[in-house]
Amino acid sequence: AHCREPAAVGGSAPARGRPHRGSGSARLLACEGGASLGLSEMSMVLFASVVRVRDGLPLSASTDYEHNKGVQETKKYLKVLSKKLGHLPDRSTLRDVHYNIHFISSLGVGYMIICSENYPNVLAFCFLDELQREFITLYDTARINTVVRPYSFIEFDNFIQKTKQRFNNPRSLSTKINLADMQTEIKLRPAHQLTMFDVGTANGNVRLHSPPYKGIAPNQRLEPVKLPGFISCLLSFLCAALNLIRGFHAMENLFQDDQEELHTVAVFFTGTAACLYQCYLLTCYSGWRDLKSLLMFGLVCLCNLSLHEHRNTWQILFHVAVAAFSTLQTRMRQPQGKAPDYNV
Repeated sequence: AHCREPAAVGGSAPARGRPHRGSGSARLLACEGGASLGLSEMSMVLFASVVRVRDGLPLSASTDYEHNKGVQETKKYLKVLSKKLGHLPDRSTLRDVHYNIHFISSLGVGYMIICSENYPNVLAFCFLDELQREFITLYDTARINTVVRPYSFIEFDNFIQKTKQRFNNPRSLSTKINLADMQTEIKLRPAHQLTMFDVGTANGNVRLHSPPYKGIAPNQRLEPVKLPGFISCLLSFLCAALNLIRGFHAMENLFQDDQEELHTVAVFFTGTAACLYQCYLLTCYSGWRDLKSLLMFGLVCLCNLSLHEHRNTWQILFHVAVAAFSTLQTRMRQPQGKAPDYNV
């Protein structure tokens, strides 16, 4: 269907003797929406969202805050549906909620709206069709598939808002769209009617809240590693390798019945583990990163103090300085801030 802009709906009758260009579209809307389809104040698009099909990641959405509790409750159903778009028909409607939810999906992207119960289906899917055509024009598939943060295309809300204003204001509707084409397509391939069973709810209640997770969020991301961070990792690996080599040499003496070397071997291997764990804390997210890194620094210092008979002062200072540098880099590389919710 090719939906650019809805036809004029409502308004005064055309002057006698003048052809009324929008009369066909108006009749279609009248058939679709019921008695007087001038798109009353309560008949409107309330919320729109663009999501990625494979994981339900929200890409863009309406940013106007809606205080209506019914709309907020319906958004919960929309969120559940967005996670299941890959398993649902590409054109569907859910009516068993406070408001109607319509959505289409194509090329890995889903377009969803919440509208009032008496809003015409033909206009709802024309609205979605406009969002789809504009979105795939502005953003390529490769970029859509690689984004990881929610609402990475929040600037698309500007187009959503303009489209909402046109579709919600009957006085601004023009006759550029051929509603007959969309009406025909809906008749030939009607939208699939979803039920609460498809949403996966029990007794009409959305189950959105899972038991609280006690561990670390698996998708927590750190800020990009900078050059000092790379240097810190290389130096830590170097110190770990030196400790490991000296530990194997100490093991040779241990095999020669020199039991005093057992303590030395343990200290060298402990220093190796501490250096490697510092690299891990720098590159990966972990709970209590700063505290763990500080503890590893203290452990490296203790190990080198215990090895004062096997290393000179400069060697000890080098290992301690590398551990301190790694601790500082870990402290400076913090998790990325949470993406704003943009009132959606």
